[in-house]
Amino acid sequence: MSPRAGNTGPHTLAFVESPVQLLNVLEWAHVRARRAAADPMPAVPGQVRRSVSGISAPGAELTIVVLSPTDPMTRGQLRRMADLARDEGHRVRWEEARGGTAAPFQTIGGLAGSLRRADRIVMGDPFSRYVQLLLTITRARDLVVVDDGTATMEFVAQLARGERLVRWHRKGGRPGARDLLFAPVSSSARRRLTPSARRRVEVFSSMPMAETPTGVTVTANDFGWTRARFGPPRITKGADMVGTSLVETGVVDGDRYLEAVQALAKAHGATRYFAHRRESTEKLHRLAAETGLEIVRPDLPLELIARRGPIGRTILSFPSTVVHTLPLALAGTGVRVAVCDIDPAWLTENASPRAQGFLSGVTGTAKDVHRLTAVTSPSQPLLTPP
Repeated sequence: MSPRAGNTGPHTLAFVESPVQLLNVLEWAHVRARRAAADPMPAVPGQVRRSVSGISAPGAELTIVVLSPTDPMTRGQLRRMADLARDEGHRVRWEEARGGTAAPFQTIGGLAGSLRRADRIVMGDPFSRYVQLLLTITRARDLVVVDDGTATMEFVAQLARGERLVRWHRKGGRPGARDLLFAPVSSSARRRLTPSARRRVEVFSSMPMAETPTGVTVTANDFGWTRARFGPPRITKGADMVGTSLVETGVVDGDRYLEAVQALAKAHGATRYFAHRRESTEKLHRLAAETGLEIVRPDLPLELIARRGPIGRTILSFPSTVVHTLPLALAGTGVRVAVCDIDPAWLTENASPRAQGFLSGVTGTAKDVHRLTAVTSPSQPLLTPP
């Protein structure tokens, strides 16, 4: 382990499936290392201590397992993030977890031994069936959930209410055959993610928590690693826009979304559109043709892209994770983050009944952002106080 990695405590195994999850594992490890530097004495009597940057601290080992998806943009960002993790001194294990019918069985079989030996499991997506299945194997007494964006808010709320784990944009629909088949595994994962005398659970997040499950430790993610490693950025005079995958997830109508982007870009002088990694190529081509925006496909999570710069003095967004994370990553730079509410008329007929309320909550709980009224026509939206 490189001295730069600091120390994260006992042997830790982290599972990530997206670039943002990997970024937040690095943020979590950074916080753990700062704590260990402040209190270098071992937590367990007789535990071996290792010198970290001249400080005597408990021996530590963090292995990050990438359960790689198949879409090229996500894979590309994950590979860049994996390189950054290695630069920090962490071990990275890349698994082609979806590379064919046999891949899940090979991946789980190959990880079984490491899962049983791990003292702590860190995961980015407790809703993931892959992660839920892996949780049935581990004997770890410490479980940590790091941010996976707005999904973390819903996970904590569902855990507090004792509900089954269902992603917010799917909630309200009837469970499919695969959901029913996987229900016992999901129930087992929920029980394991519930604190007990034998198990500690931590949530590491920059998102607001309306409900906190009894016994769960909540640790704030302030993006200290990001600010320490990147920037400050060069600030341009114009505005940039952040894309969203709400069309791809079936929540927002594609035509209404395009109209809203066009109106916002015109009103605020935006020139660049930072695409979400899940946005379809067809949609992005249409956005470029009809709005004149330069489409940028980031090679890293937006928090790092913005911190490296150059970035617009104003960043326009719809309700999403970045309205919570960008103000933290860009603290002290003078960049303004402005969020446009989702008009109920934009929602598709297939959208979850909870979609409007959830998205409004994402915007309403964001700190240090400016609120924009929902765009209902190509006219200029009004800026309202935060």
